[in-house]
Amino acid sequence: MTLSDPTAPTASADLPVRTLSVTGLGYIGLPTAAMFANGGLQVTGIDVNDEVVATVNAGRIHIEEGNLDSLVATVVASGSLRASTQPVEADVHIIAVPTPVAHDGSFKPDLSYVRAAALALAPVLRRGDLVILESTSPVGTTAMLSAWLAESRPDLAFPGSAGAGIDVHLAYCPERIIPGRMLDELVANDRIIGGMTPACARRAAQVYKVFVQGECLLSDDRTAEMVKLAENAYRDTSIAFANELSMICDDLSLNVWDVIGFANRHPRVSILNPGPGVGGHCIAVDPWFIVASDPARAKLIRTSREINDAKTDHVIHQVDQAVAGTSTGTIACLGLAYKPDVDDFRESPALKIAQTLSAKYPGRVLCADPHADALPADAARGLQLADAAAALEQAGVVVMLVNHSAFRVLPKPRHCAVVDTIGFWR
Repeated sequence: MTLSDPTAPTASADLPVRTLSVTGLGYIGLPTAAMFANGGLQVTGIDVNDEVVATVNAGRIHIEEGNLDSLVATVVASGSLRASTQPVEADVHIIAVPTPVAHDGSFKPDLSYVRAAALALAPVLRRGDLVILESTSPVGTTAMLSAWLAESRPDLAFPGSAGAGIDVHLAYCPERIIPGRMLDELVANDRIIGGMTPACARRAAQVYKVFVQGECLLSDDRTAEMVKLAENAYRDTSIAFANELSMICDDLSLNVWDVIGFANRHPRVSILNPGPGVGGHCIAVDPWFIVASDPARAKLIRTSREINDAKTDHVIHQVDQAVAGTSTGTIACLGLAYKPDVDDFRESPALKIAQTLSAKYPGRVLCADPHADALPADAARGLQLADAAAALEQAGVVVMLVNHSAFRVLPKPRHCAVVDTIGFWR
């Protein structure tokens, strides 16, 4: 999309970038901060969690992610990355905070973290600064961010505000990376650079070219916001087809893995593998932002979300049937993370299934995950954790939920009922 500047900016879009801050040192913010620090910028990571700040300043990481530990150790030791609980002055400010949805049935986007970051950041902004929102957000959020900043700093001119000129540039630049390969994909993947004006887009692209080798594609903020949502809604819809097909095959006593395998021999068919649902902060959340923005039109996107959420209930029903048919009461749930080989449990269908079964069958459920040490305390409450091999040995029913590499040595159980949600032993 072509952009046009309503007014000539008063702050140059080509100012040199030496310092950068990243608000939110989670799964996106910390790798991003480390890559910019490795690219030669002086970076400060901002987080409200004292423990996270202390961990990073010690050159360590609080998440599981490939070679991120060695990268953080290197850039902290060199002095190019430090962490703080307080915002600091910088040439560029990146916001990478959570944007959850309500779980009360409304699925309304929660932008409170973005607003809180804006209010905290406003006092340190200077003329010529650039603010970039990376958090996955509903269409229009970048404009809201600009309005919040303008309200807090009436002495500065922001895009979209009345009057001539722009003192602080704003852009929306979503990440497009996957846990386990974040560092490689941060460098290699194309980036959508959505500026509130063309000057904003050019300035943001200049910043990302510090380390991004993929193409930086210029657009406006609203288009970039929708692009990110569309990418994840597309993936969610594709997964929903596979999950719905798996439930139909269960009803018809068919092997869904055979059906998919044969169907995919067609040259123009590529059905994904089903699972216990959809997790993670992106695919399980982002489509609701589209639904919330246009509920009357977003029928397929809403239905896909509902199908994938319903898959967890289907798995629980399968377990209930297996429990009813066995004389041994122990249930082994293998896997709690939202995907293989990560310590990320956000929106995890496997975790939801394990929690539901643990409440339904008190004292009878053993849960195993190689990253269980990273489980948040509230998520682990009520779960009985065990070694996978020990849980398998005691089980009357085995529920395979996540294809962790550590599980690949486990033999297919012969002495008990198996609910294999991912085709692990197919």
